[in-house]
Order: sequence, then C-alpha cells, then structure tokens
Amino acid sequence: MKFAKTLLVAILTSLTVMAQKSPIDYVNPFIGTTNFGTTNPGALCPNGLMSATPFNVMGSDLNTYDKDKRWWSTPYSADNIYLTGFSHVNLSGVGCPDMGALLIMPTLADSVNVNYDQYGSEFSQQKATPGYYSCYLDKYGIRTEVTATPRTAIHRFTYPKGRGHVLLNLGESLSNETGAMVKRTAENEVVGTKLLGTFCYYNLQGVFPIYFVMRVEKAGMDKGYWKYQRPMTGSEADWDPTHSTRKIYKEYAKELAGDDVGAWFSFDTQENEQVEVRIGVSFVSIENARENLEKEQGYRHFDEIHAAARKEWENALNKIQVEGGTEEQKSVFYTALYHLLVHPNVLQDVNGQYPAMESDKILKAAAGEDRYTVYSLWDTYRNVHQFLTLVYPDKQEDMLRTMLNMYRESGWLPRWELYGRETRTMEGDPALPVIVDSYLKGLCPYDAEEIYQAMRKHAFTPSKENPLRPDNDDYMKHGFIHLENKYDNSVCHALEYYVADYALALMAEKLGHTEDAKVLKQRAKGYTNYFNKQYGCLCPVLPNGKFYSPFNPLQGVNFEACPGFHEGTAWNYSFALPHDIPGMIKMYGGDKKFTESLTKVFTEQYYDPTNEPDIVYPYLFSHVKGEEWRTQELTRALLQKHFTTKADGLPGNDDTGTMSTWALFSMLGFYPHCPGVPEYTLTAPVFDKVTIKLDPKYYKQSELVITANGAADIRTHIKSMTLGGKPLKKYVVSHDELLKAGTLHFELK
Repeated sequence: MKFAKTLLVAILTSLTVMAQKSPIDYVNPFIGTTNFGTTNPGALCPNGLMSATPFNVMGSDLNTYDKDKRWWSTPYSADNIYLTGFSHVNLSGVGCPDMGALLIMPTLADSVNVNYDQYGSEFSQQKATPGYYSCYLDKYGIRTEVTATPRTAIHRFTYPKGRGHVLLNLGESLSNETGAMVKRTAENEVVGTKLLGTFCYYNLQGVFPIYFVMRVEKAGMDKGYWKYQRPMTGSEADWDPTHSTRKIYKEYAKELAGDDVGAWFSFDTQENEQVEVRIGVSFVSIENARENLEKEQGYRHFDEIHAAARKEWENALNKIQVEGGTEEQKSVFYTALYHLLVHPNVLQDVNGQYPAMESDKILKAAAGEDRYTVYSLWDTYRNVHQFLTLVYPDKQEDMLRTMLNMYRESGWLPRWELYGRETRTMEGDPALPVIVDSYLKGLCPYDAEEIYQAMRKHAFTPSKENPLRPDNDDYMKHGFIHLENKYDNSVCHALEYYVADYALALMAEKLGHTEDAKVLKQRAKGYTNYFNKQYGCLCPVLPNGKFYSPFNPLQGVNFEACPGFHEGTAWNYSFALPHDIPGMIKMYGGDKKFTESLTKVFTEQYYDPTNEPDIVYPYLFSHVKGEEWRTQELTRALLQKHFTTKADGLPGNDDTGTMSTWALFSMLGFYPHCPGVPEYTLTAPVFDKVTIKLDPKYYKQSELVITANGAADIRTHIKSMTLGGKPLKKYVVSHDELLKAGTLHFELK
C-alpha cells in the first residue's frame, strides 16, 4: 500500500511538471497579424537578420493585399488564406512597405508554372512557435515547414507522389524598388542579388542590395529560369503556355537579370518525400551569403537547426518569470517579450563584415561585438531601449556602440536607419534620449565626451547643414518652430526636439558642460508658445506670431493631414511633454484643471493607443497627488481592451516592438515616463510575482522581484507599496532606487 501511494505521488508529481509551461510555450506569433498590427508568424532567432515568413499579400484579392493599390506594409495577414511563397528578411510591426523579398514556393504539377496568379495556393493547418512556422498547401497537398539561424533559413517541404517544384521569385516583394539578378552555380544551387529600399518613399536614395545563396537538397533535378517579357510575334514554342509574358529558360545557365526574374527546380517525388531548401543572405556579398550558410547550417538538417533556434528563444525569454495572472495574460506578456526581440537585427556576417552607414565601404565589427540595423527610433526611443537596458543590457550596449559607429561613418546619429541607410522617416532626434537614458543608467560603451559631442552636433548645427533638424534655425532662435506651410508638422518637430534637448542637458550637466545645459533646458521649455487657451491644447503658430486659424484640434484622425501635426490630432500631442510634467501642469492651470483636461482625452475618446506620442498619457495622472488611481484603472483597462491573444490582439502597428513593450511595462507595474530620464512611474501589476534576472556584468543585484497581493484576483488599485522592504509613498522611483532595492511589493485593493 505504501509503495502504491509513493508511486501515485510520483506519477502526479511527474504529470504536474509535464503540465507546467515554460515562457516559450506561451508565445503566440499570430498575435498582431491583423488590425494593422503588421507582425508576422515567420521563423527567426532573437534579433536575427534572417526571418522566413509566409507571404500572402499577393493572390486572391489584390485590391486588398497589393501594396501598390493600398498602403500595405506586411508580408502576412491572418485575413488572407492565399499563399504565394515564403519571403526572407522581413520587417515586423512597421507601417511602411519594404523588404519581404526572395520568395520561395513549393508546388506540385505536371509542368512548372510561374504565373503568380495561378501558382499560389490556399493554405491551412498553420502552426507557429518562436523559430518555427508550418502550414499545409491545400492545392498541392504539400506540408511546409521553416526554421532559421541568425542569417539563414531552412525549409522542409513534404510532398505527395508526383512532379514537385521549388520556385524562387525575385520579381515580387514589398520593396518600392525593382531589379534582380540570379545565376546558377551548381546543379542544385543558385545565387544572386535583389535591390531593396526607398522605405516609406521618404529617401529615394536609401536603397541597398541583398545577396543570397539558395540550395535545393535533391538530386536529379530539371532546372531553369524565368523572366518577364512582352509577348513576341511568331512561334511561341519556348513560352510557358500558362502565361505568355513570362519566358521559360530551360537550357540557358548563366546569369539572368531584370525587374521580374526567377529560378525553378523540378523533380519527381514519392509519397511523403521531404525536400530541404536552404538559403543564406548577406548585405555585403554573395560570397558572404555562402559563408553564412555554410557556417551557420553546415551539414545539419531541419530538426537540429530548429532545436537550436528554439533553445535561443528559451534562453532569451527565460530572463523573466511570471507567476499568477491568467493564461491569456501570460500569453500576451511573453508574446510581447518575443516581439520586443525581433528588432533591431544583427547586420554583420559571420566574418564580421557589414555595409558602412551611408557609404559603399565594407567594414568589420570588432570581435565579440554585434553591429545592429533597423533602428525605428521615433518609436522605440520611448520604451524599447529602456526595457533592453534593464533586461538585456548586453544587447543594448552593442546597439549603443552601433549608433556611435554610424556617426563615425556618416557624420550623424540615426533617426530611422535601415540596412545602412537613413530613411529620414518621421521626425525628431530620438537617438539622443536613447543614448542619454542608457548613460544615466550606467551603460556607456564608448568615450562619454565623444558621444556627447556627436549629440551636440545634432542640437546646435544650423538648418542648412543639418539633415535631421532641417528647421533648427527657427527652433534655436525662438524655442519653437513656426508653421511655414500647412502640413509641415512643425509642432511635432518641436515637441520631439524638446525631449531630446532636455535629455542632452542632463548629460551636459554630468560632464560639466554647464552653459550647454542651460541653453538646452531653456529651449526645452519653448512648448508654452504653442498652448492656445481658446482650445485648451497645443496649436501651430504662424510666422507672424499668431495661432493658425481656424483650427480644429480633432483634425488628423485616421492619418488625415493636420496643420502642425503628424499622423494624429492636437489632442494626441498636447500632453506629450514628459520632460517637464510640473511645467505642463502649471501651463494647463494647475492640478485640477490639468486632470480635467487629461481626463477629457479618455472620456471623449481622443486617446489613440496606436500613436506613440500619447501612449504615456495614462501615466501622467500619477504625477498629480490624489489622482494616481486613474493611472491604475486606465492601464488595466487599456491592457484588457487592446492587448489580447487574438490575431487582432494589438491596437495597431507594433512599431518594431514599441506597442508590445508598453504592454510589458504596464503588466510589470512600472513605466519609463520620459525617455532620457532614468525614472519609472508605478501602476498596479497584473501578476502575483515577477522575477527579472539581472545581468551580473551590469548590475549588483542578481534579480528584481515584483510582488502584488491580489493581482490574480484582478485588483486594480494600489493600497500600499514597499521598496526593498521599506514603505514607499511616492509613485515615481528612479532606476537606481529600484535596482538597489531588488524588491518592489504592492498591496492591491
């Protein structure tokens, strides 16, 4: 009997352990794949250059999914069930089209078909986990699987019996550029390049080539190319009968170039035969793409590479352990953490080479250092880099070092960099608060004076010589920017400069540049010039000093153009002054009137959870004594409404992880209310306990533990708090205070 009880206990214990989920098991890569979240469920490694993504924005409904007929910036949408291949190297959560190229598609037919409108297939049985994606092509009966290394991908296609094909489509992509070259270099291999870039249509010179090597692991194949060409008169014996404008090349084996070219491989398959297709990429050369493929994949097959990718994700996600909360909250949290780690991406090849910023030079990263790309800083400077500094400081340090090297190479720090080119997308000077924020938290992987002078150049260089502050003369002279033409976004420009200059002033003080600090802080108060008492919000100012009139503070909804403001209304920007919250409260008439005005933003539905400038709004209430409860209610309500486990579970563009990071911080119970200021505003967390593992190279404490009695009971209001076991009465704590304490406890009611 005793043995039976012992056995029963052992079995129950084993079942309990088996039932426990690890962080990776909560990740749902399909979250954010509709509702313009523009995430995708493709396979990638943490911050990897390579991502391999199902491409379904061409096909059954071009009016909906064609980027040229509708503003479309994602390779995948959960709304469409028509697949035309897998694209390689993609952007996640962005609002502008680019990348999404090098499409690989398996098919099954008596003869190869390169007609895009016909070779696609409806697909089903999707499955995605970090580092892995799979689906079933209904038209062909083919099971597709893909996984990745940092710079390569491997596909595994399981065919039925018949005539199988693998197509490489270099004609279609999300890029605004065209032109490609492909060349056969072995019986089972093709190499080539494709031109990408002109992101968001801003910088027409911001283009770059991607190089690739692709191999099909199958012997005895037929092979060839295709190329778009106008129909000729006369014999059509050499033309693909399914599409007279794409010529099939069966015997020509040298390189082929054009706007719409591709390669194909054909072979006989047995039932359930698996064919692996490998692809490596580089932004330096075909030789480097080959080396990336050989070094990162070698002779390993699909399952081994998949296991390695999964292990990388497990290591990254296990940095944070949460307890309590619902299963849905855990899925939202860990998927948000997963989205945080999609961008920026490593850029250097395995040999260290990378394309220099804004030049044709090829440079080499120092041993042990990563060179990064995809700096969507107008978005990520608000919270992503603060989260990386806390949880992944080694990554953040390499990202900071990359930014300085970009300055050394091009003369300027980045605003929105993409594969070595400045896209000039959005506005402001977001590199400054990112650098200062990390510096004030102890991260400075370079000479502080050198990086300060780089940032100072941004702040004090006249307009004519300043590509990132083209209106700097007006700003430096008056402390704000006049509206020169109806849609010049002048107010938005100035608001971004205020945050950047205030952050730079803090570093200037630390380094002893007292005169610079004085000038910068004075500039950062120029926002009062925009406050229009008639409307109770910020309004653009004309060169004659008068407010623009007539003015509609609600103009700008749904990307409607609005004088002085970019992609939003005046209400989306009028409280975006986190660098001087006391001054802003005074401008609005004191605590009571400020609270009333800010409350109106939420009660009248002026708040836009998809627009970065106002995502800090819920936390501003905690800077008014007695109104902190509003922050606590709002953060919980916004999380429940806008962040779910459904495909539309993000409020809009994830903006390379920015929206996901808002959810991460808000679920943990603290938020960095001002970029460049090393402080956090507190709110009620959603988990009973959170343990954040801290890197001993950067922090003295081994972990930060946050506990909250009653969080699992959906209690939203803070009754009391302790920091390091001592009573905490304030709702704002510094980064140093939080980490030195090591514990933060909430009593909720």
